[in-house]
Amino acid sequence: MGWKAGSGLSHLRSSATTTTTAHRPDSPFSAKALTTTILNHVRLGRIPKAFSILFSSAEPLPFSLYADLFRICASNKAIVEARKLESHLVTFTPDPPLFLLNRAIECYGKCGCSEDAEELFEEMPKRDGGSWNAMLSAYSRNGRAGDALGLFSKMIGAGVFASEVTFASVLWSCGAALELWLCRQVHGLVVKYGYLGNVILETSLVDVYGKCRAMVDARRMFDEIEKPNDVSWNVIIRRYLEINEGSEALNLFSKMIKMEVKPMSFTVSNAVLACTSIGGLIEGLQIHGFGIKINMEEFEEVSSTLISMYAKFGDLESSRRIFDLPCSKDLISYTSMVTAYAKTGRMTEARVLFDEMPERTVVSWNAMLACYTSSFEWDKALNFLKLMSRETEADDVTLGLILNMCAVIPNVEMGKQVHAYAYRHGFYPDPFLGNALLNMYGKCGNLTSARILFHDMSHLRDNISWNALLTTYARNGLSQESIMTFRKMLGEAKPCETTFGTLLAVCANIVTLKLGKQIHAFMIRNGYDIDIVVSGALVDMYTKCRCVLYAMKVFEQSDPKDLILFNSMILGCSHNGMGGKVFELFETMEKEGIKPDRVTFQGLLLACISEGRVENGRRYFELMSEQYSLLPELEHYVLMVELFGYYGFMDELERFITKMPFKPTFSILTRVIHFSRKFECCELGQWASDRLGELDPLVPFRFEDIDNSPRINADYREIR
Repeated sequence: MGWKAGSGLSHLRSSATTTTTAHRPDSPFSAKALTTTILNHVRLGRIPKAFSILFSSAEPLPFSLYADLFRICASNKAIVEARKLESHLVTFTPDPPLFLLNRAIECYGKCGCSEDAEELFEEMPKRDGGSWNAMLSAYSRNGRAGDALGLFSKMIGAGVFASEVTFASVLWSCGAALELWLCRQVHGLVVKYGYLGNVILETSLVDVYGKCRAMVDARRMFDEIEKPNDVSWNVIIRRYLEINEGSEALNLFSKMIKMEVKPMSFTVSNAVLACTSIGGLIEGLQIHGFGIKINMEEFEEVSSTLISMYAKFGDLESSRRIFDLPCSKDLISYTSMVTAYAKTGRMTEARVLFDEMPERTVVSWNAMLACYTSSFEWDKALNFLKLMSRETEADDVTLGLILNMCAVIPNVEMGKQVHAYAYRHGFYPDPFLGNALLNMYGKCGNLTSARILFHDMSHLRDNISWNALLTTYARNGLSQESIMTFRKMLGEAKPCETTFGTLLAVCANIVTLKLGKQIHAFMIRNGYDIDIVVSGALVDMYTKCRCVLYAMKVFEQSDPKDLILFNSMILGCSHNGMGGKVFELFETMEKEGIKPDRVTFQGLLLACISEGRVENGRRYFELMSEQYSLLPELEHYVLMVELFGYYGFMDELERFITKMPFKPTFSILTRVIHFSRKFECCELGQWASDRLGELDPLVPFRFEDIDNSPRINADYREIR
């Protein structure tokens, strides 16, 4: 509420004498009795009644009672009563003591009404350090980091002495606003004021540097703390975890235990998350055992992360055992267990557990919906969505999941409905939803809506938005538009590895070696990480542009190498007539324990054709099913027909054709006829022409003139 400077304060000044005279208590006993009555009602939880008595009283009360009542209002977030209390105070006390006004500001801040606190602060005739600190705290508590930092600047400019409490609020605001530059200045002031030995402020500095991703500064500050407490350790471990440095987070956790600092439950949870991030099951088991030893296994934040960890490592029995602990079945653990079942494909058990939940929030519903979408069970996801709409209100995460579903199905009409819903219910504009909508329109092929939305997002666009539009153009064969979009992107957002992966694919499709080299050089000059995905894209681009030596260099420098990278190199060498290199790559692949897939064998068979290795081709074809349990697909049968026929192994070809598990296709039969004419195998050629006649009875085929058919010649050119 705040009391008005023009009315309340002037009224108090003009009526100070009459107010104090008219309403002075008749005796100390009456004020004392009133105070006792009010406090008794407060102790019994009858806060409205206590304030009703207070407000009906025409007597000033002890300042200590006002202070207690402001504290009670703050703890109960009783904003209405707090406003009544301030009104009573300023009505019967012409010149309220500063400490009570400061308590009122604190109370408003804790009740979530920073505007009331701000109004009171601005109307105070005089302020002390406590007033500034209370207002800073009110801003910080209510997410107004920018206002807090602005107020701190005014405070320093006014020459007000900043206390440790001041710096605590300011550093929190620096972290919320990610103001690294300002944090460094505040750090200097902390040193100047001699507060550097305060572990709370030192921990706050570690926290802000970590949030701003300045981990070198965060670690240096942490190492300077003489005796870091449990909060200090928790902060530095969490910040390392957030930048995917799970190993270092675990090292610090181990060091913390050796220094005999008992961790918080959140610290144990962070350590478990670190184990999950680095795939450290053994370390996770050790931390689980430590958690049992210090009686933290049943804390909800610890149990939920343990459930997720065991689920990731495929040990659902351990996950369920933790979930079944007496104190573990809360909303968080239920959600974690449902997600665990779903991620391992046990959707029925996930749904049964979801239905058993005693209470559900939108987070729980989103978790189950995400389970259906991640397992591509679109019909069940749609049915679940209908049920969800009757039980709870959707949030931005729900809308994002639905949009992802619309993008994959694809269903642009449902996506448009979600778009309209987001507008009507105030979820848009929002970068997360904007990017999800952009992705949906792009994958549904609605380029017009994607362009319009992209331009509407002008102030919200980030590199994800640019990548979505760039990928949309590339997916729809608009290579030049993709390149133009990238050039515009450089003036607004920083490209990432995903951007370059898409651009390199565009260069490969239109065979633009010069631009591909420029992109490669740009990444090297600007220090981008050439990860395994980008390496695969570079190999694909260079091989399609007939620059195999560059592709080999990229391949050799890539470490580690995965199946996709090997396949890119194998296919690239196959299409460029380097069959011998393909066989070497396959041997290397086997030595490194990488299991080939159907694409690998497609490249091997192409290499056998180009090198004339008929026996090798037969062996690789048999190896697919016998050693690697891969069922050959149509492409492999077509390549084997080409291999046998091209090199005149007509008996082998005839046996192969008759043993195929399906009827020969048009393309296979045309190749058989071509090879039969070439090597004068009339019987096989006549058989193939008869089969062609069965496929298309309206067009009569004769073996003696079948090679002159335009349809056959076109198909022949396609295969070659």
